[in-house]
Amino acid sequence: MIHNLTTDAQVNHRSIRKFKDQNLSKEQLTTLYKVFQHTSTSMFMQNASLIHITDADKKKKIQELCNQKYVGAEGDLFIFVVDLYRNQQIRKQLGQDDGRVHTTDIFFQAMEDTLLAFQNVANAVESMNLGYVALGTINDHPKAMLKELDLPKLTFPVLGMQVGVPDQKPQLKPRLPLKFSCFENEYNKDFDVKDLADYDQIVTTYYDLRDANRRIDSFTKQITGAKLNNHETDRDELPELLHKQELCLDWK
Repeated sequence: MIHNLTTDAQVNHRSIRKFKDQNLSKEQLTTLYKVFQHTSTSMFMQNASLIHITDADKKKKIQELCNQKYVGAEGDLFIFVVDLYRNQQIRKQLGQDDGRVHTTDIFFQAMEDTLLAFQNVANAVESMNLGYVALGTINDHPKAMLKELDLPKLTFPVLGMQVGVPDQKPQLKPRLPLKFSCFENEYNKDFDVKDLADYDQIVTTYYDLRDANRRIDSFTKQITGAKLNNHETDRDELPELLHKQELCLDWK
């Protein structure tokens, strides 16, 4: 592997869930905005927006919806948003119909823009010796989150990011060996769960030795556990809510 400041930071990424009581400086915030702005974008449509949450009441409500106490606490909270509203308004105000903005194809392109922007910002965060945690939980209760963020039609929150000065040094979580996830030319369908025995032991040891939230667990146990078992959650409303936001209307 080639080692430099960027690759070493990426390979050694740790999610930070405890931050010092210190907000980003104006210079740091502007830097993250500029990095977001200059992310690659499909067809130059720039179908992503970023919301910096600073209102205390709104942060508290988002924290409750995410059910994670570090959300909106110390540091800064950002929401990354698929945004087709802006381009719809451009078309509308210049005398055009909506065209393809309601299609699944364009939604996926907007998702790509938004996720690329998230990772671009994440890399910039760590380059400034800050830390972050990705917040997929912003869609645990998507209907309530849409209302709290007061988002217009043709927008949808994709991920949150809590950013700040780290106040912890968590251990590096072990990832799947490369042979299970990186392939040459074609997907390797020759998979046997027994081959994960060594990795399961590594993950079990990680959880056993972890400083916080101590538990005995393994990777395969997590995959066969409650996370993927059949049960209803508010996230099951996502397809319906996408349609209510006038997104993916060709997807039945």
